[in-house]
Order: sequence, then C-alpha cells, then structure tokens
Amino acid sequence: MPILCKPSVRVPEHVITMEQTLEFAERVHAGKPQLPLALRLIQNTGVLKRHIVQPIEETLRHPGFEERNRIYEIESKKRCPEVIEEALANAGIVAHDVDAIIYVSCTGFLMPSLTAWLINTMGFRSNTRQIPIAQLGCAAGGAAIGRAHDFCTAYPEANVLIVSCELCSLCYQPDDDGVGSLLSDGLFGDAVAAAVVRGSGGTGVSLERNASYLIPNTEEWISYAVRSTGFHFQLDRRVPGTMEPLAPVLRELASDHGWDVADLDFYIIHAGGPRILDDLSKFLGVDRTAFRHSWATLTEHGNIASAVVLDALRRLFEEDLVTPGATGVIAGFGPGITAEMAVGRWAVDIPGRRGASAIHSERDFAHDAGRQATWTA
Repeated sequence: MPILCKPSVRVPEHVITMEQTLEFAERVHAGKPQLPLALRLIQNTGVLKRHIVQPIEETLRHPGFEERNRIYEIESKKRCPEVIEEALANAGIVAHDVDAIIYVSCTGFLMPSLTAWLINTMGFRSNTRQIPIAQLGCAAGGAAIGRAHDFCTAYPEANVLIVSCELCSLCYQPDDDGVGSLLSDGLFGDAVAAAVVRGSGGTGVSLERNASYLIPNTEEWISYAVRSTGFHFQLDRRVPGTMEPLAPVLRELASDHGWDVADLDFYIIHAGGPRILDDLSKFLGVDRTAFRHSWATLTEHGNIASAVVLDALRRLFEEDLVTPGATGVIAGFGPGITAEMAVGRWAVDIPGRRGASAIHSERDFAHDAGRQATWTA
C-alpha cells in the first residue's frame, strides 16, 4: 500500500493576532453596515493568530494584481525548497527518487507551474511527472493525497511529492465589504507544506481507499470572482451547513471499507472554521477532541487552505501516540462544494524488509504469524 509520510510545514515570519485583525478591520472598514456582524464572526473563529508573508501594513495596501502575483512567485520560490527538502528527508528519499510532483495552490498563478522550476533547480529528474492542481481551493490538499494514492497504485514502486503553497494574504481585497469577504480576512493564513507518498516503504498512513464527492448545485457557494484587482473570495452563508450532507458520505466511505467512521483512531479534517469541525463531529458521532489536530491548526495558523490537512497530519506524527494498525480518515473540503477523502491505517517501516512497510497491531498479530514470517525473512 502507498504510505503517506510525515509532512513538513512552514509558516511565514510575520504574525497577526486576533486582536490586531479586529483593530485593522474596524479601521479599514469603518462605518460599513456589515462590519459589526463580520467582527462577531471573526471573534468566533477561534483563530488566535495567523502568519503572513508581508508585514500587515503592506498586506493592507493593494499594489495591483500583477504586483501581487509577482510577490507570489518570489515567495513561493523562496519558501518551498526548504519545506520540500525536509519532507523528502522525512520520507527517507532524495529528489532523484521522486516520480511525480503534485503542486496545489489557489492563491497565485504561474505558467509553467512551479513544478517546472522545482525540477530545474532542486535535482528532480527531467522525466518527473507534473500534476498542478489550481482550482480545488481548500479541498486540494485532500485531492493531492488521493491522486498520489492513485499514481502509486498504478506504479507501485513510485514516489510522489505533494507541495502545497497557500499565500492567502495576497488575496486580501480592502474594498470588499461583504460578510464572507470580511470573515475571510480574519480566518485565512499563509503556509507552505509538503509530504511524500511512497509506493513502498516508509512510516505513516497506509492509503487504502480514496473518494471524491460533489454536493449537487453548490458550485457558487465558495468561489473566486476574478477581476482586474485579482481574486475576490466569495462565501455563501449556507456553507457552514454542508457537513450534514457530507457526513453520510464519509460514513459510507468507511463502511465500504468495513469500518465504522465513528470508531476510528485518528481524524485529519480540514479546519475550514469552527462550525465545520463542530458539525462534523456531531453528525459523525465523534467526540470533539478527536479533531484536536485540526483545531490546533485553526487556532495557531487559521485556515491555511489546502495545507490544513498536511499540518494536522504533521501534528499527528509529532503527538507520537498512534500505534501500528490504527485506522483513520483524511478529509478536505472546498469549492464545488467538494469533499476529497481517504482512509488508511498507520504503518511502521520495518528495517530490513525491502521495499515495503509493515502494518500490524496487537489485535491482529495473533492470526498474522504467516505475514510476520515474511516481514522478518
């Protein structure tokens, strides 16, 4: 089974707190009728701080779409290599071992994709497959995991690098006064994340099944209006209620795999906002603390779009409580309304076993002696 290894995540050095966000919102949008509601919603996000690529004074100025996209290119090229190097090291491979790069981002546009620059500058082979994903928004992190799983299923010895570069602060629009736009100004943060999916070997989540689901007729609920000033985020007030129809989809994914979604060992869920996490835990019948890694990402970094699931997964690794054979689910949600989901078990690489990882636990060890003999041969 393909193994999703420990992600690497970095956030920029410039920090904005909840208190600063409220102060700037009151100053920049003073007198706007939607402001009082937006301030209450921002306070209820639970986001204590976020990290952004520019000082807040520069972020509040809008230099134009062209300049912002130039900044996106500069910052992505500056920040991605270090994160990628760490992700490769976490997986125990080097750039030359990578067979495909999936690059996800919804906050800037480059053509050719940043994948071409990475291949030319970081030692990846010239025949590395390039798979850029630009229009799935926050769901793209889950989609990247699913497509890496698919690739490694088709090519069992392949390695896929996932890179997420989300510089959400470059999409700030000071003249937008809608509640959805104002809320996003206090919710989204910047981050770069990367992880490797190994076709064989490695320690992490052994990906066993993935799925996608689109809620019919909701494509306008989360969207960008692309104008001369750049990307204008649009959020429908019905979005927080989407976990009710999506919970049965997650339940069915687990059920098709023979699992009870309410009885898994770990949950890596997109932290779109507190209502998303609270509702999903309720509709799945899962204790709120099961989503602790997603809550921590939301509190410390805000909604970092496609990088959320990788940051939450990093926290699972660092908590160091999960045991071999533990079952779990990964889910990202975004425009569409789209859900990108995967289920798998925790796998631990056994030294000396060539080209694969071992998945076993106390509960199945007794009837797995034959497989154990193979592992230790």
